Amino acid sequence: MVAIMVEGLDIKKGQKILEIGAGSGYHAAIVSKLVGNKGHVYTIERYSSLVENARKNLEKSGIKNVTIEIGDGSEGLKKYAPYDRIYVTCAAPDVPQPLIEQLKNNGKLMIPVGRMISQLELFEKINNKINRKNLGGCAFVPLVGKYGF
Repeated sequence: MVAIMVEGLDIKKGQKILEIGAGSGYHAAIVSKLVGNKGHVYTIERYSSLVENARKNLEKSGIKNVTIEIGDGSEGLKKYAPYDRIYVTCAAPDVPQPLIEQLKNNGKLMIPVGRMISQLELFEKINNKINRKNLGGCAFVPLVGKYGF
């Protein structure tokens, strides 16, 4: 799933990326290598135990271009916005509006939408208009928060 998401987002060196749901830090670690030293990954996680675990994993791996915050990922992470790419590692009932607002023009957002079996959706913001593409079925844990379940 990480490979499918990374490929669909077309991540480039130097980009600023927002990840919703840090988990173990693995996905952010992969993306951090793709954006390189001039790029940065910001990740927001709701659960403090996962934040600490992800921080330890990233430190052990020598990764320095990832910032982990604790908070409600369904609201995005406004203080570092706008982002070239945003991806969500948990399923939402619908696309949270703050994520669309925090996406740069010509940016891409990938998010699983739906309960139990979700649809992986790719959104592209072109001239401040949103294009949507369904990439198929998937299963993720639910997004918890203001715009989640």
